[in-house]
Amino acid sequence: MAAIRPGRPKKLLGAAALAASMILAALPGAAQELLRDGEAVKTRTKPIETFHIGREDSRFGKLTFLGGLEVLASDRKIGGLSGVITLDGGARFLAVTDNGHWVSGRVEQTAEGKPLGLSDVRYAPLLGADGKTLNARWGHDTEALTLAGSGLYVTAETRNAIYHYPWPLTTGREKMIGEVALPDDIRDLPRNAGLESLAAVPDDSPDAGKLVAIAESAPSGLHDLTGFILGPGGTGRFTLRRHDRFDATDAAFLPNGDLLVMERRFNLRDLLGLRLRRIAAADLKADAVLDGELLLEADFNAQIDNMEGLAVHVTDKGETILTLVSDDNRSILQRTLFLRFRLEE
Repeated sequence: MAAIRPGRPKKLLGAAALAASMILAALPGAAQELLRDGEAVKTRTKPIETFHIGREDSRFGKLTFLGGLEVLASDRKIGGLSGVITLDGGARFLAVTDNGHWVSGRVEQTAEGKPLGLSDVRYAPLLGADGKTLNARWGHDTEALTLAGSGLYVTAETRNAIYHYPWPLTTGREKMIGEVALPDDIRDLPRNAGLESLAAVPDDSPDAGKLVAIAESAPSGLHDLTGFILGPGGTGRFTLRRHDRFDATDAAFLPNGDLLVMERRFNLRDLLGLRLRRIAAADLKADAVLDGELLLEADFNAQIDNMEGLAVHVTDKGETILTLVSDDNRSILQRTLFLRFRLEE
């Protein structure tokens, strides 16, 4: 490890240090307590039975819509969900908000994974290595998280940084361990087009021990998106084709090593839009130009909002479940959505 500079978090430098911090492991089978000392928040939910408004169909290509929830919370800090992971077979979740807060909760669900409600919802501020909140240091524009081995990794778009936190977040008062050392071209990404997507490579992959990050946007609609493969041996870069002004907002790996990328369009010209693309594991490598398979595309005729968080888990039956959450920007004009799909293979 590099020396700790006063007032600055540790940097995870060097191949050995980065490898040790990013060895992947399976999610813990036993339930872990989360955010025990966090602030409890009353929530209620409204069920979403159909994905396409006014239609009863539940099958969309290779995806089956299981159901969803509109989440209404008594505290605005529960809004702004920008990244999410699911735990314990989908029975719990941990999210990060774009103003520097953890949010955890339990998911009441059917045997097939349809969400019925949320309970025990709590939040706590992300803390720096010195114990101060990220809000106090302007590093709180947190947009994505992923679980890798014994640690959580969180992107901060404004600073174009990746923070490393211990796992589990038992109390919610855990301090940042440090930051992943990143090359200058990542640090220099524009603030409004920085690191928005983050995923840990599965532990049975040849690239185990690496993280994949994708920049949210590009200088213009004529440019493609840039992705980064971060690992002990250095940083590889790839290109993700950009279509129809969609931005990348999150990513998650499937059990077979394929990468799912969630894309969002949210502007006055196009209004709302959502896309899910699947990148084959064999294609994901340095210097590649990727396009992938389109799994889902939806617009304002569907139950979507500003979709920003994506998680994947596998049930006891071996079924792959996708969880999508939206960032309501803490606005009364938007909604916090919690949606579930099953991937049909």
